[in-house]
Amino acid sequence: MNHSGMRHIHIVVRDLERSVRFYEDAFGMEVIHRRPDQVFLRTPGVAEALTLKREDSERVGQNGGVDHFGFPLDDPGQLDRAIEEIVAAGGSLIEKGELEGGIPTAFIEDPDGYRIQI
Repeated sequence: MNHSGMRHIHIVVRDLERSVRFYEDAFGMEVIHRRPDQVFLRTPGVAEALTLKREDSERVGQNGGVDHFGFPLDDPGQLDRAIEEIVAAGGSLIEKGELEGGIPTAFIEDPDGYRIQI
């Protein structure tokens, strides 16, 4: 199969505008398309998108077998600053540690409880 990579991740959220603000403020994402109950965001300069869909259901915040998704930092030395920005945007720190080779990393949660690695 030939393909051009993963296109998007789609998650359901309780408060669409709160989630849009979180991903804009915490990760610098921008809205590329908007529907009444759905917003598509993208990091400037990349093709992959994050789709947020407003839903009142038990599925919100449930990963359904997906442990986490990740946003790699351009400068891992800025991890503490990134955590501060994420917390200020409404997220929370789960744990902080190191990858193989001593690269700093952290797991955070977005406002709906989705785990994200930075």
